[in-house]
Amino acid sequence: MPHLPVRRIAATQPRHVRPALAGIRDFIDQFHGETPGRASTPAADRSRAMSEERQTGRADRPAQGEGSAETEAPPRILDPAEPAASREPLPGLPPEPTSAVAPYGRLRLQRWWGTASPNLRGSAYMMAALLVYAVMVGAIKHVGGVIPLVQILLIRQIVMSLVLLAMSRGGLRPMLRTRRPGLQIVRSLLTLAAMLCGFTAVIQIPLAQATAIGFSQVLFVTIAAVIVLKEVVDARRWAATVIGFVGVLVMLKPSGDGLDTFALLAVAGALLNAGITVSVRMLAATERTDTILIWQGMVMIAALAIPSWLWWVRPDATQWFWLIVLSLFGTAGQWLITRAYQVGEAAALAPLDFSRLLLASFTGFVFFAEIPELSTWIGAGIVVGATLYTIRKNARTLPREPATP
Repeated sequence: MPHLPVRRIAATQPRHVRPALAGIRDFIDQFHGETPGRASTPAADRSRAMSEERQTGRADRPAQGEGSAETEAPPRILDPAEPAASREPLPGLPPEPTSAVAPYGRLRLQRWWGTASPNLRGSAYMMAALLVYAVMVGAIKHVGGVIPLVQILLIRQIVMSLVLLAMSRGGLRPMLRTRRPGLQIVRSLLTLAAMLCGFTAVIQIPLAQATAIGFSQVLFVTIAAVIVLKEVVDARRWAATVIGFVGVLVMLKPSGDGLDTFALLAVAGALLNAGITVSVRMLAATERTDTILIWQGMVMIAALAIPSWLWWVRPDATQWFWLIVLSLFGTAGQWLITRAYQVGEAAALAPLDFSRLLLASFTGFVFFAEIPELSTWIGAGIVVGATLYTIRKNARTLPREPATP
């Protein structure tokens, strides 16, 4: 720089001469555009030089005609029609948020559900039904000691019917349209009887025992298939059925005092549920799920109205909460279980029903301090083994041609 010699000279002169040389240095600094009294540094010199180059448009830019291969890319113009997920983020900016991930995930789920086999979709419906049924059964056991069962079932059916009407797109008239009204009424009465028997057993005996006895439903389905559907059952399936009923007797614990009445009600509920299973398979070819459920609601409300009025108990706020919960979960479970048997095969769905024993044991132990007895586990093991064999044989049996409605 031009003023550097002045600084070197000032450093070698006596002290009384240095102020005069400092004034000369300040004048030179002002002439070159620097702040007076502040020494210039190499970094400041480089910064000033780069500033001058940027002002003239030559910063980091090769001169024209020099043959440089690296040239600055023109700015990218974003196309609004281009998907956000395929755009490259601009330098120095965060990536552009995209909302295509969630729709893509839903699209993949819908595509998987559409290409899934009927038995797989039926299994999904069945597992969801078992989970919501576990909550419903626990709520019924909780309030069943105070509120009459007929009143619980009436409230449950009223809530179920209201939910179905609220979700219906075409109104009540399309839901009531059926080709088999007689079978609809029979199925509804079977459902009422099964609920009265099964839920009474749930309230009075341990959940695990009531659930394990309910597994005999598959054995009753074998008998009902012979009587109603005219199916042919070989000797091995009959032997598995007999062994299964031996397991039921182990759980019933017969003694000189007789059998437990409430345990027998659990057996009766399993028998009636077998009739429901057969009737649903007969209705599945021509009836919609909401049609089956709305007919069930009408028949059960008409049958339960007078008994509920005679034995009505006014619930408090907490009991109303549990009544609404069990009604909503019962409605969801009823729809899911009906849909499961409409979509999938009974032989493929029945093994999933055994998870109810685990759910019932957990609910009974955690919320009601129930510990299943050894006879319950032994009898349940026998029933489960016989049922699995029956299901396996049913899966190997070729399906019958459906009867003409």
